[in-house]
Amino acid sequence: MEIKEAQEKVDEWIKTVGVRYFNELTNMALLTEEVGELARIIARKYGEQSFKESDKKFDMADEMADVLFVLICLANQTGVDLTAAFERNLEKKSRRDSSRHLDNPKLF
Repeated sequence: MEIKEAQEKVDEWIKTVGVRYFNELTNMALLTEEVGELARIIARKYGEQSFKESDKKFDMADEMADVLFVLICLANQTGVDLTAAFERNLEKKSRRDSSRHLDNPKLF
């Protein structure tokens, strides 16, 4: 699925199932919450923390999808074309970091 199509699908879902978008501040809080849930799973799976019984039901892929969904909601309601924004961002990183990582001895 293309990013543009994902933005369209989320918009259609919001308008039919979700009734309307939550306001931007609410969605920002929801995005933070979803990132926190993802961070909790990663901290337990790859970090030093162990899983608690209540953590075992979480699905990392589903949590990533939750983050993406809310991010797309914010993009839609603020008029951001994520495809164009991502392309510009990748170009910026490519220019800025063209040799930065290759010259970083910590990465080798």
